[in-house]
Amino acid sequence: MNKPKAIALFCGAGGLSLGFKRAGYDVAFATDINHDALTSYSAYFPATNVFEGDIRDLHPTTLPGNVDILLGGPPCQGFSSAGPQFWDDPRNKLLSEYVRILDAVRPKWFLMENVEGLLTAWKGQYICECVKAMLSLGYNVSLEKLYAHAYGIPQRRKRVVLVGNRLGHIFKFPPASHNVSGAIFRKSEATFEQATSDLPGATTDASAMLEYATPAQNELQEFMRSNTLQVTQHFFLSQGAEQQSRIEMLEPGQSMKDLPVEMQHASFKRRANRRVCDGTPTEQRGGAPSGIKRLFPDEPALTITGAAMREFVHPREHRTLSLRECARLQTFPDDFRFSGATSAALQQIANAVPPLLAEQIGRHIKEAFGFSVVYTPKRPHLEFTLTQSNGMSPALRRTELLLKELIDDEEKQLELFEKTRRYITS
Repeated sequence: MNKPKAIALFCGAGGLSLGFKRAGYDVAFATDINHDALTSYSAYFPATNVFEGDIRDLHPTTLPGNVDILLGGPPCQGFSSAGPQFWDDPRNKLLSEYVRILDAVRPKWFLMENVEGLLTAWKGQYICECVKAMLSLGYNVSLEKLYAHAYGIPQRRKRVVLVGNRLGHIFKFPPASHNVSGAIFRKSEATFEQATSDLPGATTDASAMLEYATPAQNELQEFMRSNTLQVTQHFFLSQGAEQQSRIEMLEPGQSMKDLPVEMQHASFKRRANRRVCDGTPTEQRGGAPSGIKRLFPDEPALTITGAAMREFVHPREHRTLSLRECARLQTFPDDFRFSGATSAALQQIANAVPPLLAEQIGRHIKEAFGFSVVYTPKRPHLEFTLTQSNGMSPALRRTELLLKELIDDEEKQLELFEKTRRYITS
């Protein structure tokens, strides 16, 4: 009866909502514009009041009162340059809507998740404006780039998470539960094999209901199986003869570039020399080269994207990943069914916050901090961690300098807050 109350904006299929539900929260309201995602969401959260539509049409009076936490990750709309007109730029409309609802609802806490490129978009100005908006509304803000596989998520997924509160807490993110190591932190105790070894052989029949191959082998599999008796949506996409030949030639860890030149896809050869470095602004990243990659069984998978069922090859079987394997690598439970065409279902999985990661953050907020006022801050507090690496790219260094300006000079900080609030809430 006394569960903390949550609202989920840009809820998608419900990764954040599921994690916070498992952490003991009541997700009272959720909204998204994507019909397929909301169909998936509503099937799993029948008690949640759901609004399907443009967030600009969402009036605060229709939302629940006494909200404990606002959840959501507004999709990036190409990132505009910052400056006095930042909040009037239509490319920033979804971020500005998140801030509008935050200001209107005044939850005790908020959590906003976004892609890694947010940190360096427009030379750091975008994230700086975002943080200033939240500070100006009186929230203490903690910003960190989280490595999901450090929290037991069996994929290498880096995301930017901002957590704020207006209760006076100085929030610290939960400590990592798993060791990460190796170049670019690629290794972890959370692995592909750990997540999927109990699954039966995959099929090309999207409607098939399959028996588990073995009992649950570890805690992660128990977490994802719960009381599910059969495996659904454990299907993969058939490949043409040429692509199948490529797949069969790959060893774990190999990708298109390791194939003979005559076997490489034309689009891959055109873009093979492009390299995206850590800190490259989002607007300059583009898509990944068109290619296939065979995963390691004893390492976390690569980041699950909307191309995972075309490009990621099973470590041992000569096929690409199944939809259920992608869901498991995101830590969605096996009783979670994704609606819509295969591409739409996979995109719902790829866009989500891993529920297991969300659960750990939600539980940490509830148990380590709570929902009572500690003190009323004289000025909002900001702290941030932009990378776990010992080095920092020039792009990330620029962002660091911009954010430090907000915390190093108290007089300038107060001036910025007041200036920001005038056009945030206008």
